[in-house]
Amino acid sequence: MPPLVRGMYFEEFEPGLEILTSARTITETDIVNFAGLTGDFNFIHTDAVAAQESPFGQRVAHGMLIASIATGLSVQQGFIDGTTLAFRELTWKFTKPVHIGDTVHVRIKVTATKAMKKLGGGVVDFDARVYNQKDELVHKGEWRMLIKSRPEEA
Repeated sequence: MPPLVRGMYFEEFEPGLEILTSARTITETDIVNFAGLTGDFNFIHTDAVAAQESPFGQRVAHGMLIASIATGLSVQQGFIDGTTLAFRELTWKFTKPVHIGDTVHVRIKVTATKAMKKLGGGVVDFDARVYNQKDELVHKGEWRMLIKSRPEEA
């Protein structure tokens, strides 16, 4: 049985389409688990006392943790679930720190599409922006994904 497809097919993406994800609160457990997974135990993420002396004044979430959560929130929204063939490219900027207790969501906008029939779909470029609970931009970047084409009718 083929996998369940909830996502949009390449042909359904048009430049200008905007999608808003649900929100998620960043916890200390998220940061500890990410540090364990990656081996990044930098004090600004894991040492509450030392982080007080940093420019941030407290612990901050790993930038790549927030980037990863942003992609997860996007999959949960459903529009790329089951139709993404490959996450091909990422450019990312960390504009503000994300702290324990911050709640983030993602605003995504399709900026371009390009058919790639030999690969079974097409490339979709997304502008992705992560905002905190104060609606402050904390991360931004571009995603390039290969999205499956709609199956041809038999």
